Amino acid sequence: MLLPSSLGAFRVRLSAFDVFWAAAAPLLALYLRDAYILSAHGAQTALLYCGLSFVVTVIALLAFRVSDPIPHHLVLQDAFRILKAAVTAGLITSAILFSITRLEGIPRSTPVLQILVLAAGLLAVRVLALMSDKQGQITEQPVHADVEHIIMIGSTKLSSLYMQLLRAYSPLHRRVIAVLDGKQKLIGRAMSGVPILAAPQHLAEIIEEFAIHGVSTDRVIIGGDEKFLSEETLNHIRLVCEQRAIALDFVPRLIGLSDSQSPRHNAALASVPSELPPIALPAYFRVKRVIDCVAALLAILLFLPLSLLASAMILLDLGSPVMFWQKRIGRDGKSFYLHKFRTLRPPFNRRGQPLRDDQRTSWLGHSLRKSRLDELPQLLNVLVGEMSLIGPRPLLPEDQPKNPNLRLSVRPGITGWAQINGGNLVTPEEKGALDDWYIRNASFWLDLRIALLTLRFLSMGERRSEQAVSEANFLQQASAQLNRPVHRKPEVHEFGLAPAQPTAARLKMSGARQPRRPG
Repeated sequence: MLLPSSLGAFRVRLSAFDVFWAAAAPLLALYLRDAYILSAHGAQTALLYCGLSFVVTVIALLAFRVSDPIPHHLVLQDAFRILKAAVTAGLITSAILFSITRLEGIPRSTPVLQILVLAAGLLAVRVLALMSDKQGQITEQPVHADVEHIIMIGSTKLSSLYMQLLRAYSPLHRRVIAVLDGKQKLIGRAMSGVPILAAPQHLAEIIEEFAIHGVSTDRVIIGGDEKFLSEETLNHIRLVCEQRAIALDFVPRLIGLSDSQSPRHNAALASVPSELPPIALPAYFRVKRVIDCVAALLAILLFLPLSLLASAMILLDLGSPVMFWQKRIGRDGKSFYLHKFRTLRPPFNRRGQPLRDDQRTSWLGHSLRKSRLDELPQLLNVLVGEMSLIGPRPLLPEDQPKNPNLRLSVRPGITGWAQINGGNLVTPEEKGALDDWYIRNASFWLDLRIALLTLRFLSMGERRSEQAVSEANFLQQASAQLNRPVHRKPEVHEFGLAPAQPTAARLKMSGARQPRRPG
């Protein structure tokens, strides 16, 4: 599970042994290779190699966050982090030295030995810690569409064992997405590959943070019995779970849990059909993907300097990461990660205390939202085929209309007919009608018109178009009426359409009128 963007800040964390081994690895590699530069004559070359290797290795360890996982809860993905950091450090060191000295005086096999020594030492100390705690390694849990999301309370050995039990017994149905613990020194670290985010008192904020990203919390499990937490904290957790209809359990009660009970699925996703019926779309959608790819690539190149500038300013103002993601529903009901630039500060400060909403607001974030520049990363979503430049805006699962079949038959867009004809000034029902109107009338010239009017929308703000809204509502009502069983004489029709024509022709007539102007 991806960590919510506002909780995924970069932290500088290195253990004393990792720093020591980063300095010792190049020396050991030279010693094992019996390199002559370890003599007084080659001391300068040896110092350059070891110093550069140390700096590059420390940067690699920070970049791959090798020291974040708790050694007593080592998992396979933590070992991969160490291997990637060691290989990256060795390759970068060799590349820099080759460009400076062409590795003169250094045996060519030394960087390979250094990678092996560095990785072996970092892994060995973690395996020893794992063995001393009598813990076994586990494999990473696969992802499944119908997964129950769980938040664990308490980074205890019992919690770790239960997480391993879930992965071994029910890997496709249950998944721990976060751990809460009252020890402040553990916040920001990881247990069995799952991040420790906050104290148990902040359970509500963590649930809301994941919900914003389209991930619902289905169960809260405490890593002990009812005496594990104070009465005040336990009552608070119970109240939060009752208010949100989230199941609350204790690990001791769940030992021997039967898999016959199916997980509680997200109620919002229940309204989204897994397989959509085929819908006849305008012929323009056959070539729309090609147009999107070419236009998105040109836009990425055009706005690259602006995107780099925005990323640098966000990094300075808000910190890392610079990107924000939400899980949205796209074409054919498939979920995808929609990306934006971050516009809010993290919900907690460095001491783990929650921030007020006004404290999270950033002047830079406000400017990015107002100018819609925070949407620039979605050009990458367009390039990989998850979105289109123009189409219905992608919605969260709980915001889907009652009948989403038509809007889910096409790729969602960065901008669309609903955005230039009202945006936030129209109701969800009207927005759905505008999206349906666009899908039935899509064409290259309509997309070009929407793109040009989007520029006006960015400069002048949102304006509601009553003409576009009324025509969209008319088409939607006509479509619903034609699909409804008729129990009266065919000569009389509510909308004044010819009664004897086929359904397809009547729909075409009801949607043929183009609006005179958007607003």
